[in-house]
Amino acid sequence: MRLRWTGMRRPPVPADVVAAIAPTEGDRLLAWAANDRGTTVVAGRHHVHVVAPGSDAALQVRLSRPWHLVDAGTWSAEGRLTVTWVDGHPPLRVDLAEPGMLPETVRERVQASVVLAETVDLGPRRTAKVVVRRDLATGALLSQAVLGAGVRSSDPGVAEQVRAGLARVREQVGLD
Repeated sequence: MRLRWTGMRRPPVPADVVAAIAPTEGDRLLAWAANDRGTTVVAGRHHVHVVAPGSDAALQVRLSRPWHLVDAGTWSAEGRLTVTWVDGHPPLRVDLAEPGMLPETVRERVQASVVLAETVDLGPRRTAKVVVRRDLATGALLSQAVLGAGVRSSDPGVAEQVRAGLARVREQVGLD
């Protein structure tokens, strides 16, 4: 099946949302979606932003975080976007009526920040991810370790195996 070209472009980010975010040079706003309560999620080249009305009804940035801190983004059939973070920050959960290109753009931006990833086997049904990511704003490379569900760094052998995994991925990209 071929899709017919309609000549329509995606709608631009609303001007009041752009004004609230005040993107830095180079952080172009790529995709957005809003809900009926006035919350708008915007995917920029360098950051994910959440804008919502404040106590005075003026739009305010509620969250602005770089893509290299996003662990995963999921989109449910009910229209809920959930973003989890590598640093343990509480997940972002927003119900959005019309997702537009936001789910695809979130996925693309997260993938753009990943340079190299490896899963570390820590035993039966226990894993960790070691990753080299790129800060999309600066181009700097950094390494991260994300422990799987139920895994603690204080568990026997975990810290050593994760350190070894980090050393491997860092060496492969020339960080060490």
